[in-house]
Amino acid sequence: MKISIVIVSWNVKDWLKKCLESLIKYGEDFDLEIFVIDNASDDGTTWMMKNDFPEINFTPNKDNAGFAKANNQGIRRATGDYVLLLNPDTEIFAGTLANSVKFMEENKDCGIMGCRMVYRNGTLQPSVRRFPHFWPVLLMFLKVPKIFPKLKAIQKYLATDFDYEKTQPADQVMGAYMFVRQEIFNKTGMLDEDFFVWFEEVDFCKRVWNAGYKVMYFPGAKIIHHGGQSFGQQQMVKNQWNFFTSAWKYFRKNGI
Repeated sequence: MKISIVIVSWNVKDWLKKCLESLIKYGEDFDLEIFVIDNASDDGTTWMMKNDFPEINFTPNKDNAGFAKANNQGIRRATGDYVLLLNPDTEIFAGTLANSVKFMEENKDCGIMGCRMVYRNGTLQPSVRRFPHFWPVLLMFLKVPKIFPKLKAIQKYLATDFDYEKTQPADQVMGAYMFVRQEIFNKTGMLDEDFFVWFEEVDFCKRVWNAGYKVMYFPGAKIIHHGGQSFGQQQMVKNQWNFFTSAWKYFRKNGI
């Protein structure tokens, strides 16, 4: 069985190398088709890819095309039975891919599967949220949860009551690991390129649910997610503004 893996990178050379090494090590018996789409990194990513991973499909963009558009560059070329959208600051384990495929084969109504994510120290990383509404997002933009962390509206949006030990449906799963049935793209289209960064995966999950498929969280597949390595390089104000403008685009499209 062929799995197409699409990784979008931006100035995360060292994390990307770890990610690719884990895929090669734990690729198991699958026919992996790996696409790395780089958004104009200036940290030596191109040199590393050409010298250390010449066998991997590598596309160096001249400009930062954004997360959604760069992912779509890989999705258009993907020929696998499943397409894995994977962040470059992740590492998989033995059995991650095999368990993902087994789950999807046994759950034909699942369009997107999200996995269990852990930090470097092995502790759980929350990766499921409910679909957003305007007020919780505005409160997050204004940093209100820093002062009042237990607001019910915020806790509901962040799904703080979600049981990560249980396989179950989820409104949205984190875009760091989205295991997608290939046919989904024919049903819903690819990621909406109107989103430069943030909320493109939320919108995609919404469209998958609307198309009659489920979005599922499955703890039987696990990855390390080092978390936000590209975003961490941006200035906080710019990062927050990107978050809010993308949220507003989402609300205009899907309602508040």
